[in-house]
Amino acid sequence: MENLNPDIRHLKDMGAVLYDKEWQKTADPEMELYYIYRGLKEKQGFRYDITVIPAKMLGKEFIKTKGHKHSKDYGEVYIVLKGEAIFLMQKTKNNKIEDVCAVKGKKGALCVIPPFYAHFTINPSSKELKIANWLDKNCENLYQDVQTKQGACYFYTTNGWLKNENYKNIPPLRFEQPQNSLPEKLSFLNE
Repeated sequence: MENLNPDIRHLKDMGAVLYDKEWQKTADPEMELYYIYRGLKEKQGFRYDITVIPAKMLGKEFIKTKGHKHSKDYGEVYIVLKGEAIFLMQKTKNNKIEDVCAVKGKKGALCVIPPFYAHFTINPSSKELKIANWLDKNCENLYQDVQTKQGACYFYTTNGWLKNENYKNIPPLRFEQPQNSLPEKLSFLNE
């Protein structure tokens, strides 16, 4: 990966999705938060990316990706390559959060993001996180809903999980275990 140029997500690119707005006001907007290496390989119409998220705090919040949902009904598969991750997923229906779930995993853990779920990756540790993902190469990431609500419906902070007050009637956060293997219909990605 040394010869590839990653997409770099800076603090200024996060917009209003962070919990600690006071910290954000005085932080360096050029601060590099994470690195996305897109299209490292392709297999049967799926694209393979790697994202590297250093261990940092964003004020009182653990570092995370900006979060997005997908165009159409595309899902996505994540694999933890190094470190520890929390994958936060939320499904909205009729402008209301219908379901919200978190999956925590270490190296080797798999997380399948179902279609129609916005999702965020959090590095809750003091070590670098490296994750890979497979998704349909035609998939587009949509950020508008997350940006409008100023982040996910929950923030992971030094005080634990806190609700985002920009959402109404947030269901309790469910916790699920990571998967140990790819779903059968995606097993070709292991080849």
